[in-house]
Amino acid sequence: MINIALNKGNTTSLKDIADKEKLPIKYLEKIMALLVKANLVKSIRGAGGGYTLVKDASSYSIGEILRASEGNLESRACDTDNCNKQETCPTIRFFEDLYKEINEYVDNKKLSDLIKEV
Repeated sequence: MINIALNKGNTTSLKDIADKEKLPIKYLEKIMALLVKANLVKSIRGAGGGYTLVKDASSYSIGEILRASEGNLESRACDTDNCNKQETCPTIRFFEDLYKEINEYVDNKKLSDLIKEV
């Protein structure tokens, strides 16, 4: 997403991203498919094609990008679905609070914030 955003509206090919980030194209294809499905980037086919952002970089939270590419950001210490000590377990509250803090942090950071770091 940073590579695409830095191209300021021009398309960015997977090959360019792979070369810059030293990542396998197959890996990037999987990530891009998730980002396209989440309507965060759009794919343009043909000569001069590639990927562009759907909206301005300042409109993307890092949280929405991570959830689209990684799934739920929940951190769990145990299997709360099969636990009979949920009411008295001190670790459940800790991990619930941690999950809340992580989500607040990534939801308050924008893609444009990361571009400023480049």
